[in-house]
Amino acid sequence: MMNLKKTLLLLLILFSCSKMYAQSTSPGLYETVVKLDSTFFHAYNNCDLATQEQFYSDSIEFFHDKSGLETSRKKILASTQKYICGKVTRELVKGSIEVSPIPGYGAVELGQHMFHNNQEKNDTPHASKFVIIWRNNNDKWTIAKVISLH
Repeated sequence: MMNLKKTLLLLLILFSCSKMYAQSTSPGLYETVVKLDSTFFHAYNNCDLATQEQFYSDSIEFFHDKSGLETSRKKILASTQKYICGKVTRELVKGSIEVSPIPGYGAVELGQHMFHNNQEKNDTPHASKFVIIWRNNNDKWTIAKVISLH
């Protein structure tokens, strides 16, 4: 847990220091990551597991503040199918995405989103924070790490 806190703190510091740098040196990076986020979560909301699988890197690390660390793409997809498909949809908090480059690797995305429980009529979702580390390998973008905080 301490390593997760240190990783989060480092990411937040790096992002804070490089936000202006990112916007001035990578004008297309923000749009690229926003489009990746939109495409991935459209698949997530529509239970398109094949598309989701293509986004996850072979060495995925998914840190969840409730369930811990998962490193198996298969298990992540199985959990999505079991607990998310037809039950939950994700809504991005408009204007919350922040993007910073990771030179020689890809980008870090910080943002806020809400998850709607489609099975409850009086669902009152709240915004939660997330971090996605995107890896760009020969113009193929994959999700390398996720930190999901509720």
